[in-house]
Amino acid sequence: MHPVSIRPEIIARVVARRGRANWFDRLEPARTALVVIDMQTAFCQPGAPAEVPASREIVPAINELTGELRKLGCPVIWVVHANTHKGGRSDWALFFNNVVGDDVRERTMDALAPGKQTVWPELNVADSDHTVIKNRYSALIAGSSQLERLLRSLDIDTVLIAGTKTNVCCESTARDAMMLDFKVVMLSDCCAALSDDEHRSALENIFQQFGDVATADEALLKLRVPGNT
Repeated sequence: MHPVSIRPEIIARVVARRGRANWFDRLEPARTALVVIDMQTAFCQPGAPAEVPASREIVPAINELTGELRKLGCPVIWVVHANTHKGGRSDWALFFNNVVGDDVRERTMDALAPGKQTVWPELNVADSDHTVIKNRYSALIAGSSQLERLLRSLDIDTVLIAGTKTNVCCESTARDAMMLDFKVVMLSDCCAALSDDEHRSALENIFQQFGDVATADEALLKLRVPGNT
């Protein structure tokens, strides 16, 4: 878990501009879902080509949170990443040809192949949970996944974001969620990046422009405000 938080000067700047630090004082359980991004073998397994070591450190926090959210009736949605490759063509050639080096490209393509995408086994998945497959950083960009359709069908207007990497797929999904008029809460102790600086940078971006940043416990307190239904 990253031992960093939003810098005081950023908080002061935001409060001076909008008069308060947080967007939301309370969250409605019936309309709130947890979206857990990319907590799968390709990112969590030691030695995996896209390994994020810190992702394993947030597993206990995510497990504790999902247990509490299910009691409140909040849907838990696991989002996993996969890309197809057929006949020498990829559904995301720009990424594989430019972001991934030659020495790890084949391993990465294999790790992200359809059919291999299961939630990291140390995470507690319930029968009532949902699983969505995406093929871009953001699960909410057009054509990436069925996440938006699922959220709308569940009458969800608020998303709690967890997973990895904080500054890539989590941040991308959070930004697009806000653009689609979902309330966004990035869970600082349930997200992981490759470094403390990258993690904090993403949290500060979300805090300033795209939604709230909170710990899992802080989000639960807002879900448990008396009078919530």
